[in-house]
Amino acid sequence: MSTDPAPFELDGAWELDAQVSVRPERFGALLYHFGTRRLSFLKNPTLLAVVRALPEQPTARAACAEAGVAPAELPRYRGALATLAASRMIRPRSV
Repeated sequence: MSTDPAPFELDGAWELDAQVSVRPERFGALLYHFGTRRLSFLKNPTLLAVVRALPEQPTARAACAEAGVAPAELPRYRGALATLAASRMIRPRSV
């Protein structure tokens, strides 16, 4: 049985869950979900920029581009976003 997060749809619209608080840090940020009481660490400022761009961009792929993620780096960021989605830090956004 795999423990990998489910595949993440980069071409979908995403947003930060309404119950999540973001605390910027030098290394990136801390995310705290008040509903699940989970804490997540964003380990670099670019990932924080992607998460912050999600509500303004039509897709997660566009949010990555806005944050300066190179196409070759997309698999790594897709994995990070999949983990955030699996832990309910981000959720699909209706367009």
